[in-house]
Amino acid sequence: MAYFSAVDGTALVRTADELGLKLVRFLWCGNDGTVRAKATALAGFGPRLQSGIGVTLAMEAMNSLDQLQPVEEMGPVGELRIVPDPATFRVLPYAPRTAAMLTDQIGLDGNPAPVCQRSFLKRMESALEARGAILRAGFENEFTLAVPVDGEWRPVDSSLCFSTIGMTASQDYADALVDALDQQGILVDQYYAELGHGQQEITTGHAPALHAADAQIMTRETIRGVAASRGLGASLAPKPWPDAAGNGCHIHFSLWDRDGSRNRFYSPDTRLSPEGVAFTAGLLEHLPGLCGLTVPSFNSYRRISPQTWSGAYRCWGYDNREAPLRVPSVFRGMEEASTNVELKSADTTCNPYLALGGMIAAGLDGIERALELPEPIDTDPATMSDREREERGIVRLPRTQAEALDALEADEVLTRALGETLVRSYLAVRRSEWETYSAEDEAFEHKGHFLKY
Repeated sequence: MAYFSAVDGTALVRTADELGLKLVRFLWCGNDGTVRAKATALAGFGPRLQSGIGVTLAMEAMNSLDQLQPVEEMGPVGELRIVPDPATFRVLPYAPRTAAMLTDQIGLDGNPAPVCQRSFLKRMESALEARGAILRAGFENEFTLAVPVDGEWRPVDSSLCFSTIGMTASQDYADALVDALDQQGILVDQYYAELGHGQQEITTGHAPALHAADAQIMTRETIRGVAASRGLGASLAPKPWPDAAGNGCHIHFSLWDRDGSRNRFYSPDTRLSPEGVAFTAGLLEHLPGLCGLTVPSFNSYRRISPQTWSGAYRCWGYDNREAPLRVPSVFRGMEEASTNVELKSADTTCNPYLALGGMIAAGLDGIERALELPEPIDTDPATMSDREREERGIVRLPRTQAEALDALEADEVLTRALGETLVRSYLAVRRSEWETYSAEDEAFEHKGHFLKY
């Protein structure tokens, strides 16, 4: 994500005035994975660059159904401040009198609030930087473009996977979306019609972890914002309709030297360097608990199932799209630049700061313990016998939101990295969603996810 050149507060206020802006949204992504905001009018913009905007502590105990959970110290008493990062200032192309900024959640003592997810990722970046490395990541967002028909949402097309018919049907929207992302400095790598009816995929360029997470929030906002401005609906829900293809959000990642000069996953002799192997082995080791952060919603587990290319079994492989951890082939002439690993067990109901921070924590554990990867899987694990899977240590990843959250709670590496306050509030919020959706029907689940993410 290319950042706004004028990060001085006075310059930002002057720019906002010259552009004729009326509001500036202060965005954050909470424990429920939704993006929320408060907006300041231009008159108060300057002071609030420093002071932030007050938000009740209870917001981090609020689930995606706006149900407040009984989390200690997150009730009606107490506040924190959402303080914007000046470098993330962006005018919103789909709301041209409005800008947006990403925020940190800051306590009244001036320190990052223990519940701040963005600050968690910063801590994990610092731990990685102590080893002279940074994580670079890129997101592949799948989403379903829909039109309202008789009060219900229907796909904009019924085309085939990668069909030019599907691309043509959504061409005007795609042009507007790519232009809007370009105006915000978000690099678009690829765009195409995907497998499901009305399903699209847009891939954004890789960037250092915090920048990548910031760009992912803005990409999600832009996908929905451009759609709404054209009378369309864009659903990033993992399973928008029961019979539709699932929407994933694959995360490609690699370690680089801090100055960006060397890809530390790259080896001219092997597909992954020893450090790349250890980092990836850490993710494989902690993958069940990591699912509680990367595929964290009730709807996530409508998507993750065997033989749907969503990564239902705990394994890895080269170019194996049934494996949750895939090592893609490199591109000729770009061998070092294109060396990376893909995490398929991820979707857009996750908070990207928690997802990337958890990945770093897991990978660092792999490096510190010099973990090795088992033999790669070169077939669909669902076609293997139970005995063969058992012999090779291939087990099903969590099958439900509840199982994933239990695995997260049991993972000492991840919970220690997150910290007690963040773990406690996060589990309370996500478990409350499980309890509510489990007691309701499919129509309730659809309504609760379709346009929320």
